[in-house]
Amino acid sequence: MSQIEQQLKANRERHLQELKNYLAIPSVSALSEHKEDTRKAAEWTAEQLKTIGLEHVEIMETNGHPVVYGDWLHASDKPTVLIYGHYDVQPVDPLELWETPPFEASIRDNKIYARGATDDKGQTFMHIKALETLMHVNGELPINVKVMIEGEEEVGSPNLDAFVDTYKEKLQSDVLVISDTTMIEKGKPTVCYGLRGLAGLQVDLKGAKGDLHSGLYGGGVQNPLHALTKLLASMHDEKGKITVDGFYDGVIALTDEERRAYDALNFDELALTKELDVPELYGEDGYSFLERTWVRPTLEMNGMHGGFQGEGVKTVLPSEASAKISCRLVPGQDPDDILEKLYAHIEAHTPAGVTVKTTPFDKGKPFLTPYDHPAIQAAGDALESVYNEKTAYTRMGGSLPIAETFSEILDVPIVLMGFGLPSENFHAPNEHFHLENFDQGLRAICNYYTRVADLDLD
Repeated sequence: MSQIEQQLKANRERHLQELKNYLAIPSVSALSEHKEDTRKAAEWTAEQLKTIGLEHVEIMETNGHPVVYGDWLHASDKPTVLIYGHYDVQPVDPLELWETPPFEASIRDNKIYARGATDDKGQTFMHIKALETLMHVNGELPINVKVMIEGEEEVGSPNLDAFVDTYKEKLQSDVLVISDTTMIEKGKPTVCYGLRGLAGLQVDLKGAKGDLHSGLYGGGVQNPLHALTKLLASMHDEKGKITVDGFYDGVIALTDEERRAYDALNFDELALTKELDVPELYGEDGYSFLERTWVRPTLEMNGMHGGFQGEGVKTVLPSEASAKISCRLVPGQDPDDILEKLYAHIEAHTPAGVTVKTTPFDKGKPFLTPYDHPAIQAAGDALESVYNEKTAYTRMGGSLPIAETFSEILDVPIVLMGFGLPSENFHAPNEHFHLENFDQGLRAICNYYTRVADLDLD
């Protein structure tokens, strides 16, 4: 690794300047005014893959933003690694909260600030530079590599399932590596082996044909706000358990080994309480915070609307009320099945005097790779050798639907090897990436691909 480290050190300033150039492209996939910018980011990515020596590089069209592909397949009898990342970024609003322009990357306090710095241009770029470094030092790669970088992750990857299914032979590999997650805390290397799935919906209740005077009609006509709060309250008991019939059917219980591993992380719940400025934590009875947020399903109210929202008082019975609900799902649960159970619960518990309409939102299945899989353990060993700190093997409470897509269509183990930190403001103003993780992460990725070369992944 000494030659690799020397090469990384010698090229650090060039790498950072190239990353700044990448971050300067406003590839906001959600906004039509940035359609050409998003394609420009795809072109920039493709040019980088060609420059570092990958072959068969192409910009592959979808019904939305394109996918960039490239490969290097000359490592005879060695495993093939598929690297996934995304070049699109979130919108920057509210712009006035940024301390520096979001698409003019700046470095301060050994952090690089820009939209996409950590999610996911910075982390994707690290894999490109790691491959470049291995190629330069050794004249070849120790493994076979396929790189697939998309431009629609921040809008839910609507075209990715069809793309992966169409090109499943082209994408076939022995292991998939994604760096689009976080470390559990600063200085603590982390490999994530499972993510929760997602099922969301909106509930709209309709009462009278229009808003009514609360003095003339109050107490005689159902108030949709009252009905909505009663309906939502019926979905949990007083100890945080979800009361939707059949919601927990099929949930795979946490193993004793996993529970011991989580306990060994010594997560400080009191410190989190203080950080969040809440009186106490809350959730399903009988589980720790990590267990509640990693391995247990949830049903959360994300927003409610109804009635007068302006300054002062307006004494009306609103004619409508609505709520947005999201469920995080765990292995053993299917989003379509959960939505059907929610529909049945809503129908059975909607109070009299209103009609109800439900509209489904994003959904995605959970995924899990056994954390003792050799590709997972090799990632942990590579991180530990660089950070000189025992690797944490975790699940995450968030959802990455594309991970389940790859797992189901390609039947490939997935290594989530992230270098971001939870505090780096991804999706928020002043997004940034700690450069110590940029530096150590590059070394760890090079180390990992060298280790993968010796694995038997058949």
